[in-house]
Amino acid sequence: MSLKNLPEPQKSGLLLIDKPADFSSHDIIAISRRILKTKKIGHSGTLDPMATGLLILLIGREATKRQTAFLTLSKTYSAVLKLGLETDTWDAHGSAVNQMPVPPVTQAQAEQAAQNLSGLIRQPIPFFSAKKIGGEHMYDLARKGKEMERRYNEVTVEWRKIQLTKPDEIEFTVHCSCGTYVRSLGFLLAQALGTTGHLTALRRLEIGPHSVQNAFDGNLLKECDLDTLYARVESVNV
Repeated sequence: MSLKNLPEPQKSGLLLIDKPADFSSHDIIAISRRILKTKKIGHSGTLDPMATGLLILLIGREATKRQTAFLTLSKTYSAVLKLGLETDTWDAHGSAVNQMPVPPVTQAQAEQAAQNLSGLIRQPIPFFSAKKIGGEHMYDLARKGKEMERRYNEVTVEWRKIQLTKPDEIEFTVHCSCGTYVRSLGFLLAQALGTTGHLTALRRLEIGPHSVQNAFDGNLLKECDLDTLYARVESVNV
């Protein structure tokens, strides 16, 4: 039976998944559709393939009709920033495009740089992003080598932790509004410290009131059966 002919799911609600690295968000959705035997699955915002952490699947009509409310929830991430090397994606999946010396950085300087990037800020949108220009995703245009003007959006940022772990590495945790690209925050932080950089790790910890601590391990998803997965579906609560 094709997915478009499948009935409504047995149960409508939220399915919290801890996405592993190197799975796309759409991989997780596709696997879940096969297991739950339904096409009616939405999401609360995708994650980059490199990223791990909380992905909320919206199962059934009652959940998917509230997708907009979930997409606008604030989010919390942890990340690792490598200073001195910029990639075209601003993360470890990209190709190196710029290398700069890393000046001596102190913990106090890292904290001050983050403080200066707090509150309402204007952030650059990565060329490798799902944002559309003229109906095409920016990542498709970037892969075709098309030139694009840098675009920006306004987001609200609260740095909850910043730690200089090596002379060229910073770990941080950030709480931010929807539309934030944490890759962009890493790039801006590196610039503020007089160099460049890219993220080597990114993990989503929270979406609104929902925590990755309560999520199903995505590594176990392929071996999961219908009843086990439905048992993890919880009531809709924005």
